[in-house]
Amino acid sequence: MTTASPMLRSPRSEPLTVPWDVNLMTDAATDRSPSRVSLTEWLRVRLKPLIEGVSRVLIRLGIGPNLLTLVGLLLSGAAAYFAARGEYVRAGVVFAVGASFDALDGTVARLAGKASRFGALFDSTLDRYGEALILSGLAYHMAVQGQVVGVMLAFATLFGSVMVSYVRARSEGLGVENKVGLLTRVERVALLVLALLTRQATIGLWVLAILTHVTVIQRVVHLYRATRDDRK
Repeated sequence: MTTASPMLRSPRSEPLTVPWDVNLMTDAATDRSPSRVSLTEWLRVRLKPLIEGVSRVLIRLGIGPNLLTLVGLLLSGAAAYFAARGEYVRAGVVFAVGASFDALDGTVARLAGKASRFGALFDSTLDRYGEALILSGLAYHMAVQGQVVGVMLAFATLFGSVMVSYVRARSEGLGVENKVGLLTRVERVALLVLALLTRQATIGLWVLAILTHVTVIQRVVHLYRATRDDRK
């Protein structure tokens, strides 16, 4: 599903809960101070034993990483259905469960020796579809309810989410690691789940719509600073 090399994972989306390579060797150990460790990195360390334990069970059962990735997408689709019906709490629960599969598929791939660049791309692609589905479900429900602002916020969040991942992938294609910013995928999913469970979707979308684009700006600035020598 993925590779142990960060550069081979460049098309990968923002990692959710536990990235594909759950080794503790992250950029937090190099150019980030402990006070700036992201939620993604914190969860990577704290959940490593649990995720690896569950992953080994799945491997013994013959369950592969691609299947886990696909199940995660199907659950995102189910969450989108509930969101479109206005059943936000159910949508939040199902979306959270689906998100957990994104913590398992990469670890299963690594432990089973099935990590690949195609797997990284497959996972990244389905992650994008999963976010698009849940946000589209919210947009549909708000459109039916006549909440024009909510519809606009949902699409603004979707655009921002896609651009956050695009800037990272493009940066890594240029040879610059770019994981900086306020909202990686795990933060986006956590905020969205919280908004659904509390039935405060509009407030959650306001936060996401603004901060995803702030994150895009942060990553563009990071790339600009990292490539200063190109302009000398």
